[in-house]
Amino acid sequence: MEGSCQGVLVVLVVVAGLAAFGSSYQIIEGPKNATVLVGQEARFNCTVSRGWSLIMWALNGTVVLSVTPMGVIITSNHFTSENYTEGDDFTSEMIIHDVQLSDAGHIKCSLQNSGREGSAFLSVQVVGELLVHTDSLVVIEDEPCNVTCRAVGWNPLPELSWEIGVPVSDSSFHSVLEPDDPPSVLSILALTPRGSGNLTCVAKMKGLQARDSRTINLTVAPPHSGSIDKLGASLPTWAIALLAVSFSLLFILIIVLIVIFCCCVSRREKTESSSLRKSADVETNQETFEPKLKGGNENYGYSAESASPTAKSSGSSLPTQQSSRQPQQVTQQVTQQVTKQVTKQVTKQEPELQQQAPTSRPHVSFYTVGPRVTRNVTLV
Repeated sequence: MEGSCQGVLVVLVVVAGLAAFGSSYQIIEGPKNATVLVGQEARFNCTVSRGWSLIMWALNGTVVLSVTPMGVIITSNHFTSENYTEGDDFTSEMIIHDVQLSDAGHIKCSLQNSGREGSAFLSVQVVGELLVHTDSLVVIEDEPCNVTCRAVGWNPLPELSWEIGVPVSDSSFHSVLEPDDPPSVLSILALTPRGSGNLTCVAKMKGLQARDSRTINLTVAPPHSGSIDKLGASLPTWAIALLAVSFSLLFILIIVLIVIFCCCVSRREKTESSSLRKSADVETNQETFEPKLKGGNENYGYSAESASPTAKSSGSSLPTQQSSRQPQQVTQQVTQQVTKQVTKQVTKQEPELQQQAPTSRPHVSFYTVGPRVTRNVTLV
C-alpha cells in the first residue's frame, strides 16, 4: 500500500517538473497591432518567461532580427532592438526606423524549440496633399455657390468634411472618389451665404489622429453688385492692382492719341486755308493784270457812228471802202493821215508790249469811211 502511494508521488513530481521546464519557454505577451505614418518609427514588444535561449523577429515571414541572452544580432540598421528585464520576465522590443509602405504586413515573435509565437499587423499610412481652388473667394449674397476641396496622395484616402464659419441659409456637401494615379477624393460644398467668414476643409486619416485642413476666406458682396465678373473677383489682390494700372495707362494713351490727332487736323486745316488764300490772291492779280493787257490804246480818230463792215488782211494791209460820192484823191489823203497816226501809236507802245508779252505781235486793223474823221483802237 505504501509502495503504491510512493509511486503516485513520483509521477506527480515528474509531471510538475515537466510543467515547470516547459513554462520557461512560454511567450507571456506578444506584439500588438500598430498603425504608423510613413517616415515614423514602429515599435513591437514580446515578453517571455525565464529560461529562453533565442528570440526571433520576422516581417512577412522573413527573419529580420534575432535576440540572445548574450546580445542582439542585427542584420540591417532599419531594424534594431531594445531589451528590458523585470523580475523573471524578459521583454524584447523591435524598432523599425523610417517606416515605408513596404514595411506593412505581419510581424511575428517566436522562441527557439517552442511552437508558440506571437503575431501582430503593421499598417502604414501616407498623408498626402489637401488642395483648394483659391484661398479667397468673393460671392454674391443669397446666391448659391460651390466650393471644392481635393485630397491627393493619401493612403488610405481620408474622410473630408467642412467647418462652416459663415452665416448661410442652406449648405450641404458630398465626396466623390476619383480613380487617378494616385487616387484622390473630391469634396464639393454647396451653400447659400448671407455674410462673410471662413470655410475650412478638414481631412482626417482613419486609424490615426493625423489631420490636415485648408481655410478659404469667403467675402460676400451685396446683391446690387451682381454685375461683377465672378472670375475677375476671384483674382488675387496683386492681379487686380495690375489690371487697374494697365487700364489707367491705356486711358492716358488714348487721350494723348486724341490730342495728337486734333493737332494734326488743325494744322492741316490751317495749311489748306493758307493755300486757298494764296490761290485767291493769284487769281485777283491775274484779273487785275489782264485788263491792262487787253485795254490797248484808244484811237481818237475812230468814230463808231460811221463804222461799216470791213475785211481783214494779213500784216499791215488796210481794208478800204470807197464811197461813190467821194473822189479818189480825198480817200487817199485820209488814208495816209490815219496810217501816220497808227504808226506813231504802235511805235510808242512797242517797248511796253515787248516787256509784257514778248512772244506776241500787235495786229492793227484800219477802218476807213469817206471824208469823216475816224477813231481806231489797237488791241494787243
